[in-house]
Formats: sequence, structure tokens, C-alpha cells
Amino acid sequence: MPIKRRGLLAATMGGSLATPAFLHAQGNWPGERPIQIIVPFPPGGGTDINIRAMVSHFERHLPSARFVVVNRGGAGGEIGYTAMSQAAPDGLTIGTVITPSLQTITIERQPRYALTDFAYLGSIVEDPGGFHVAPNGPIRSLADLVTQAKAQPGAITVGTAGIGSDDHLLMLALERAAGVSLNHVPFAGQAPTVTALIGGHIHVASMNMGESVALIREGRVRAVAAAGGARFAMTPEVPTFREAGYAIDTGVVRSLVTPAATPEPIRRRMEAMVEAVMRDPAWIAEADRLFVPLRYRGSAETRDLVLREAEALRDVWQQRPWRDS
Repeated sequence: MPIKRRGLLAATMGGSLATPAFLHAQGNWPGERPIQIIVPFPPGGGTDINIRAMVSHFERHLPSARFVVVNRGGAGGEIGYTAMSQAAPDGLTIGTVITPSLQTITIERQPRYALTDFAYLGSIVEDPGGFHVAPNGPIRSLADLVTQAKAQPGAITVGTAGIGSDDHLLMLALERAAGVSLNHVPFAGQAPTVTALIGGHIHVASMNMGESVALIREGRVRAVAAAGGARFAMTPEVPTFREAGYAIDTGVVRSLVTPAATPEPIRRRMEAMVEAVMRDPAWIAEADRLFVPLRYRGSAETRDLVLREAEALRDVWQQRPWRDS
């Protein structure tokens, strides 16, 4: 009997020692420490601007919480994705992931993260890709581009945000659809790509439409085609690739994640926060002002999208590894 009582006492003490941590992690979450939001790219890019603009809205919909944005750029997003996957599952880390780069990295190589390392809180943006040229350059339309590419295979240079990026995949999609050969010039993000285009160093900049709206309206670039089944709402004057006969739908989806082992009660509150912000008229109005093309998906739908796109991208890789393009 004494042995049993000692065992019961030990178990009770063990439970009491664990209880404060459990309560801190769930009942008192998020506590006094700020929740960091990891952005896997340098400051100043479209994703960074998007997330920083959302912080005040997150704080309104999660009372008592504070958020800090942490940029962990490098290796096409891999450094940031790895940091997200390895963060403590205490509800104090949220990460921003990008489809397709989240998946293409796992197809190209063996990173220190897997798609199942994340709990998907929801998607926040869907932004189609587009081809852009210098406003006064010789290429005036997608038809001009294809004609010149057929006449001089490999002569048309296309700048992208990197190998395996959605910009790169858009270029490859046009090559397949139009039967042309283009010259890929990868850069470390959108800003140097735009600089190269305006400076006359490349013929085409492949980049997302939402991130190019301001450039188009300022007359700094001309968009000759946008991906997707219909014209992009913010640039209705820009024709789609489909209108030219090329069924191309590439683009990016930005989603928010947390480590997969994060306790479910905390995860549910995070999901509710994301949904509340995405349905908030104040955030919708600010996103419109910033040319951020919103598209909300819940946690289950976002996870399904990520895994489904991974399978589709593996099929593309089998046909033509983009690392060699």
C-alpha cells in the first residue's frame, strides 16, 4: 500500500509540474512574449509588405497578442521554411509559405523540412503570374514575343525571381505551350528583375500581377499577358495567356502556417484569427489599396491545395526538371 501511495504521489507531483506549462501554452496563450511571424524573404518584397500590413489586424482579432515580423531570407525561401518547421510548437511562431516554392524545394533537393511539418492555418493571397516588358521596347504584345522567340530560339531573355519560382514555371509553361525556347535569367527577387528590365538588360520580366500593378500604372513596365482563367481584376486591360491560345494558370498562393505539433486549442485560435482578419472590411480595404489580391481558404482546404500542387509539380519535374532550365 505505501508503494502504491508513493507511486500515486509521484504521478500527482509529475502532473502538477506539467500543469503550469500546459496552462501557459493553452489557457494563457499567448502570454507576454510576442508571436513572431517568419517571412522567408528579405524586407521590402511583396510578401514582406503584405505580412507587415496585416500585423495590426492580427492584433485586433487576437486581443493581448503582440506580433513581430522576422525576415529569414535565403536559398529561395528554404532558410525561412526550415526555421518555421523547427520552431518550438508553443504557439509563438507563425510562418508565411509560398506555393509553389515550398513544394519545388522539396522536389529539387532534400531540405530539412517536409510539407507535413506544418499545420496550415489558411491561405491569404492568390496572385497570378504575368509577362512584362519595357514600355518602349520592341516587344509590344505576347504575339510579338512568340514570333521573335520562334525566329531566334534562345535569344529572348526572361528574368525571374529564381529557379523553381512560379515566375520560372510560368516561363517553362509558355515554352511548352508555344513551342519556343527562351533564355532564363534568375534573380534574387522581384526588385532586381524589374531593375534589369528597365535598364534594358533583359527582354521580359516574369512576375506576379499584384506586385506589378503600381509599376504598370506608373508606366514603368508594360504587361503583355497574365495567367489565369480570366483577366486579373486589378489590371483588366491586360489580356490573358488563354486569350492567345495558351492555357496557363501559374501563380502564387501565400499561406500561413505554424509547427505541426502546436497544441490544437492554440491552432484553432490561430485559424479563427486568420479567418476573422480575412473577412474584416478594414483589412480588405487596406489590401485593395496595397494591390494585394486576397483569396482566403480555410486550414483543411489550404493543406489539400499544398499537397495537391506538390503532386502536380512532381509530374512537371519528371517531364522537365526546372533546375536544368
